[in-house]
Amino acid sequence: MEDDEPIRRRLAELITDWSGATLVATCATLAEAMAAIEAQSFDLLVTDLKLPDGNGIEAIRLVGKLQPQAEAMVISVLTDERSVLDAIEAGAAGYLLKDAEALDLVEAITDLMAGRSPISSRIARVLVRRLAERGEASGAAEDRPSLTPREMDILWGIAKGFTYGELAERLGMSRQTVPVHIRNIYRKLQASNRSEAVFEATRLGLIRL
Repeated sequence: MEDDEPIRRRLAELITDWSGATLVATCATLAEAMAAIEAQSFDLLVTDLKLPDGNGIEAIRLVGKLQPQAEAMVISVLTDERSVLDAIEAGAAGYLLKDAEALDLVEAITDLMAGRSPISSRIARVLVRRLAERGEASGAAEDRPSLTPREMDILWGIAKGFTYGELAERLGMSRQTVPVHIRNIYRKLQASNRSEAVFEATRLGLIRL
C-alpha cells in the first residue's frame, strides 16, 4: 500500500518478478487496502504510513483481526518514536526506511516470512531506547504473566532464534498457527517484537539464556 505511484510501481514490479511470491493487490489509499484485506486472504501486507485518506496503521490493525496468519511490514520515511512504536504495537513485524540505501525488498520479505524482523538501523535505535527506558521505569516486584505450556515452548524457540517454519516442525503444528501464538505472547509480555519479548521474559525470570 503506497500512494506514490512510482514507488508503488517499483515495489509491485519487484514482487511480480520474484518467483517466491505472488502479488495479490496494489493499493494507493487506505480505503482500497481495507477493501482488499476484507476481500481476500494473503500472507503479507507491505504498507506506507502516511496515506491520502488515513494511516497505514489502521490497515495493520485490520490485518491482525481478519488475517491473523498474515505478517505486516512498514516501508516509510517516518522515524519519529510515536510512528514507529504505534506501527509495531499494531502488529508490524518489520519497519524499513524508504531512504535506506539499496533497499532490498525481496531479502526483507524473505527474512520476515522466516520469522525474523527486518528493521532499519535508525528504527532499531528507537526500539533500543524505549527498551532501556522501560527497564529503568519498571518496579522491582511485578506479577508474571501467565503463559500456556505451548506459549512457553514457542517463547524458548524464538529466544533461540528458530524461524516460524522450524518452530512448527519441532512442535508439530502448522506454520500458520505459530504467529498466532507469538502474537499472544507479545500481548501478554507487552512486547512489540521478538527482541522485546525475549528481553521481558528474561527480566521477569520466565526464561534464562
